[in-house]
Amino acid sequence: MPQPARRLEVFTESVIREMTRLSNRHGSINLAQGFPDFDPPAELVDALATAIRGPFHQYAVTWGAPRFRQALARKHQRFTGLDVDPDRHLVVTCGSTEAMMVSMMTACDPGDKVIVFSPFYENYAADAILSGAVPVHVPLHAPGFTFDRDELRRAFAAGAKAIVICNPSNPSGKVFTRDELLFIAGLAEEFDAFVLMDEVYEHIVYAPHRHTCFATLPGMWERTLSCGSLSKTYSITGWRLGHVIAPENLISRARKVHDFLTVGAAAPLQEAAVTALEFADAYYAELQQAYDRKKLQFLGCLKQTGLKFTEPQGAYYTLLDISPLGFSTDTEAAGWMTREVGVTGVPGSSFFREPEHRYIRLHFAKKEETLRAAGEKLVEGLRRRA
Repeated sequence: MPQPARRLEVFTESVIREMTRLSNRHGSINLAQGFPDFDPPAELVDALATAIRGPFHQYAVTWGAPRFRQALARKHQRFTGLDVDPDRHLVVTCGSTEAMMVSMMTACDPGDKVIVFSPFYENYAADAILSGAVPVHVPLHAPGFTFDRDELRRAFAAGAKAIVICNPSNPSGKVFTRDELLFIAGLAEEFDAFVLMDEVYEHIVYAPHRHTCFATLPGMWERTLSCGSLSKTYSITGWRLGHVIAPENLISRARKVHDFLTVGAAAPLQEAAVTALEFADAYYAELQQAYDRKKLQFLGCLKQTGLKFTEPQGAYYTLLDISPLGFSTDTEAAGWMTREVGVTGVPGSSFFREPEHRYIRLHFAKKEETLRAAGEKLVEGLRRRA
């Protein structure tokens, strides 16, 4: 019998989604997969009900319904100042997961090297491998998850075709400073590389940190593919609406990749989502205030466990240091937490290239009562184990 593709042997299925399945089996509180347990804004739900009754049941334009693209371009220009043409500069994808794959396949040929910071969201290395590219990992050093500039320069100098940056970062919660991004921009220009930006958490940033849209940096619009999503900002992870924004010469190629990967995102969901893209600035301020409260509440619970953890600068994840608990691996610890404590996280090793087993990633995109219940279980269970 013929053998399946060998490239599939070098990575596993998603550890995050596997932890969700484990959580479901044991009825634990799922703080592994980063989706909210609260509803989207009521106006958005109402818009969906209207769209479902409308004439939007067939294919939309492959690269995005016109009204959705126009609203997305206006929203992006409002927050970044970039003049985005909805007909030339963007393609709508089935979530940011597809957006990143589209960007990788647009930028890289088989054999090209792609720099990926470690820790990283688990899809990035898989995207590179599935594209035939070669991931080159550069560590972000705890506790601040900063990069060594000489290490990064050497990675570029070794012939990198592109770099992947998640900002704000999953899983570390790091928000790259403008100075760090300018340094990366300088290397991208010097070594003529693309920059693949994952900016899905752009509206979840904790003061005094600020998100900088990479494509707005001098000279970076021409070489940046900016990936975004509506999932986190509007609490609609199941709608799977993402996008890539880039110059016309890149988008014309990205549309080809997208067309043959998925054809197009769901037409009625795009029509409904126009409502969200037109929300006033007050919505984004209230979103940030809500996550400020969630962060304060959940990290307050973690402090009571006596264990160390990272304090995120953006996004909604923390890495809990479980090394004092005596487990041989973080995978063993995550399984124990699910079965015995009743809270599920993700083994941190799934995000690191290095042999790192200290961390469990937990997220706090949950209702106040869910976070309270999870906090009580963690305090009791981890104290008992310690």
